[in-house]
Amino acid sequence: MRASDYHTPLRAINFICNAPQAKTVSLVGDFNQWNPAANPMKQMPDRCWLLQVELKHGHHRYAFLVDGVLTLDPRAQGITRNDKGERVSLVPVS
Repeated sequence: MRASDYHTPLRAINFICNAPQAKTVSLVGDFNQWNPAANPMKQMPDRCWLLQVELKHGHHRYAFLVDGVLTLDPRAQGITRNDKGERVSLVPVS
């Protein structure tokens, strides 16, 4: 391991999901092992769901889990596939 690996800077990324009728929304991705319980999102007064997550430099695969349904982010920088072959969103962090 290099010394720089110990101090990888994290960058705060805002994730916004427009699902006003949803009962629950969570953020799943490579950074939380696709665990629906790891990053629940909070519904804001405008009914959008918001969560800020600190991520390392690189490309991260993610999606919103809206009432249990895997949902792409229309604001994403790209679309790719997860390990199950499902279409998911991509966010670059630099």
